[in-house]
Order: sequence, then structure tokens, then C-alpha cells
Amino acid sequence: MSDMVVVYELGKPVTARSSRDAPGDEQRPVRRVHAAPTAPGEPAATGPRTLCGKDTFAMETARGKPAEHAGAPWYPAKYASVVCPDCDAVIET
Repeated sequence: MSDMVVVYELGKPVTARSSRDAPGDEQRPVRRVHAAPTAPGEPAATGPRTLCGKDTFAMETARGKPAEHAGAPWYPAKYASVVCPDCDAVIET
């Protein structure tokens, strides 16, 4: 799967407070995990659309590469509950 990258569709910022007196850092939770083809001629860059057709412009690229082992999921295991079913179906076919 070297011709694919994993991208995160992020939710609205949420402020996480570390203590009562310290202001928190804004975090954007992962709303959905998508797969996207790499950009032509740039294997480390994300193409313009996900496999399900969404624009990747505002999405965050995942660190690392999708699993290359047979039977391993293409997405990080901790995000299994928010994997885009349409992207997953394209990869499975």
C-alpha cells in the first residue's frame, strides 16, 4: 500500500485543561480516518481526494505509513471505530 496515505478528518477544536490555573491546549479530535492516494510523482504527499471522494485539503496526514503486512489494517488500530466505511470498502476490493 505504498501508493496510499492515511489522513484524518478532524473535528472542532476542544480545549484540554491541564490544571485549574493553566490554560489548555486546543486539540482537534479525529472525527474520521480516510485513505487517499499519493500525489502523482510525490509518494510522500497526499493526493487531492480521499478514496471516498472527500477533499484532503483540510485533513491531517497520519504519521508513518499504512500497514504493509497481509491481513493488517491500513489504519492505526486506535482509530478503528472512526474508519470511513467507504474508504475501507475501496481498499478491501
